[in-house]
Amino acid sequence: MSWIGDLLSFDRDGDVFVVTDPAGGRGERLFGGMIAAQALGAAGATVEPDKLPQSLHAYFVRGGRHAVALQFHVERTRDGRSFDTRRVTAVQEGQVILEMIASFHRPETGADWHPAPAASLELDAAQPKQPNLSITEHLEIRTAPSDPSAFAVPPYWVRFRDHVEDDPLLRACALTFVTDLGPVPAARPEGTPLRPDVGFAASLDHSVWFHRPFDPAAWHRYEVRRVNNNDSRGLVMGSMYRHDDQLIASMTQEALWRV
Repeated sequence: MSWIGDLLSFDRDGDVFVVTDPAGGRGERLFGGMIAAQALGAAGATVEPDKLPQSLHAYFVRGGRHAVALQFHVERTRDGRSFDTRRVTAVQEGQVILEMIASFHRPETGADWHPAPAASLELDAAQPKQPNLSITEHLEIRTAPSDPSAFAVPPYWVRFRDHVEDDPLLRACALTFVTDLGPVPAARPEGTPLRPDVGFAASLDHSVWFHRPFDPAAWHRYEVRRVNNNDSRGLVMGSMYRHDDQLIASMTQEALWRV
């Protein structure tokens, strides 16, 4: 089983899914992308296998803690012929840490189009980087040579080091995990140094739209642009492109930045 498959190995009681000993990297808080990926996996376990993730919209209510059992309560909001909707509440010791709405869609034939992207970082020009984050140990990352930070600041290229099973739900969860790596530093106010000791930053909410199948073994370019800062919040919009410039997913996130 791959590491992402192991991440989604739940103890299940009906529509309650439990991770007894969550691990999500060093630090005081669990990685939000991990919790979102697990919430999507729990939701997907309650829908028909031919309905694939269409989108998710998550709110990070509290920081998750290591070594504290994590429960995912799935509510079957709607089962339709083409779409299923699920609400997922992640709980630790009786406190809600994440709320998510996820939609699943049975694939249909139709138009297949997206604008041609303007690549801001070519793969050949990117440099290998290992961010000072244990959550990235399963990822191979290449960033712009101008990124001196301890993080992975978009645009960057990413692929998974290890094999991930050929399962659409599992791979959508892997994609969800990756999309939360980069938006927070991208959302920082202009002129704010990107150092761990400068201010306080955290993800507030996170949305992903899944457009096309994700192959974790292939190189993907993650483009993220800042579109607003006010009220100690920064909003970014992102796109995940395959190496041949196919648009795989779109993302939005708002982050809290107190400096």
